[in-house]
Amino acid sequence: MSDEAEDVEETEDAADETAEEEQPTGLQDGDFIELAYTARTVEGEQLVDTTDEEVAEEEGVADQGTFEPRTIVLGEGHLFEAVEADIRGGEVGDEGSVTVPAVEAFGEYDESEVRTVSADKIPEDSMRPGAQVEIDGEQGFLETIVGGRARVDFNHPLAGEDVEYDYEILGEVDGELERAEGLFDMFLELDLDMHIEEEEVEETRVEEPDEEDEEPETVTETVEKTSLYIEATPQLSMNQQWMFQKQQIGQQIMELTDIDRLVVQEVIDGGGGMGMPGMMGGMGGMGGGAEGADIEEALEEADIDADEIVDEIEE
Repeated sequence: MSDEAEDVEETEDAADETAEEEQPTGLQDGDFIELAYTARTVEGEQLVDTTDEEVAEEEGVADQGTFEPRTIVLGEGHLFEAVEADIRGGEVGDEGSVTVPAVEAFGEYDESEVRTVSADKIPEDSMRPGAQVEIDGEQGFLETIVGGRARVDFNHPLAGEDVEYDYEILGEVDGELERAEGLFDMFLELDLDMHIEEEEVEETRVEEPDEEDEEPETVTETVEKTSLYIEATPQLSMNQQWMFQKQQIGQQIMELTDIDRLVVQEVIDGGGGMGMPGMMGGMGGMGGGAEGADIEEALEEADIDADEIVDEIEE
């Protein structure tokens, strides 16, 4: 072999070694991980969020949700960017603590966002300092009412606060069903009954003709699909985020997993009472009886104000 050929071969080998060395290691964007964390403000140590039930009990918020490790996808904005950057390249079992500056957390405090509005815009049951109010579609907190004027702070309650974020990587999430369950829990905080089926589904599409004077052709064919079946519980049906964002949630789950479609199934069990609601021998109208109680219970568990739903629909 000539000296030139040897030099070329050595250069190629060196390039291959460099490429191998530059390959990212550890957890990367797109990986599903199970994460435990607790986030507090740096000044005052006010609890921002936690997955630890003991911490939630100590802070007196254990009744405000389910506190358990979360499934998140790196690179999808499910965490503060500073936290994602710290996790990226890490391994299962790693622990870390990251300080997220206010500007990257909930924003800097903006004095111009404290504005004076007419007191007529404040609901009667919210006329007290600290009450959360909605003015012209904006959420804020009432500071004072003097005469016919009210001062409302439209900053986020944690604006201007740096956040200390302590985390532990508990594991990677590999199965498609487990990934879907984790995403639904992150989005909706609901424990849903779901399963995956591989099945043949008829799919219809319109094919554009090759020639301008030809008509489009409708083609129906049978294709293999991975379907996620979800039971439509009252809690899911009444969940506000699901009601108004189901298309976006479903689309993101399909983009992040190998699931092709979501099928939400309503299940009606046998063994119910005789008669129809509102009829003789029945269970009464919406406000009373078993069905009314079930609906009211579902609304209460989902923390939904029925009047707010009606107002949004009418708008």
